[in-house]
Amino acid sequence: MAAPEQIAGEFENWLNDRLDSLEVDREVYCSYILGVLQEEENDDEKKDALQGILSAFLEDDTLEEVCHQILQHWTEYINAHSNYGHILRYEVQAIASLIEKQAQIVVKQKDVSEKPKKGKEALLAQYANITDEEEYPLNVDILHCVVSALFKNTNVAEVLNRRKHQREQAKEDAQKKKEQDKMQHREKTLARKRKKCVTIKHLQKCVNV
Repeated sequence: MAAPEQIAGEFENWLNDRLDSLEVDREVYCSYILGVLQEEENDDEKKDALQGILSAFLEDDTLEEVCHQILQHWTEYINAHSNYGHILRYEVQAIASLIEKQAQIVVKQKDVSEKPKKGKEALLAQYANITDEEEYPLNVDILHCVVSALFKNTNVAEVLNRRKHQREQAKEDAQKKKEQDKMQHREKTLARKRKKCVTIKHLQKCVNV
């Protein structure tokens, strides 16, 4: 089974090449676009977000085409790996969700402020008495994984918060770069128009001579 990072990496390689062909800064925009594709709920929202990002340096006649290409390639990559249970929805989120649910039960039943070893043993003992009729039935293997995860030094909430911060930082960096690119694009457009006007005036003078 391909890992989520590997699959996302395949698409990222294509996206980087496409951004290079458009002369768009891949270092700034690639991670931002990936975040949009992974987080937005439907294609319309993805398309609107992509247009908002790429409109800074693409003309209207190519903007629609490029957004369509990105969405099409993204859909193809997802469909190619759909048998793996939509693993592009980050496995860590599923694990974190499971741990969070179990943590809520733990907090209600036991004060987890005890020393790690004693607390871990207490939790295992408590879960051993949970019947099949409980809201979150667990087998022994999953139970050990969840309880162990609760007592690991790496805090899942910290990991998720760090990922959220990285996405927000990527968005902020992209927005700043977008404003800069928009100004540069506007200046280039004005420069082309001035050059065109000068050329037209020159031709008119030549005709009138």
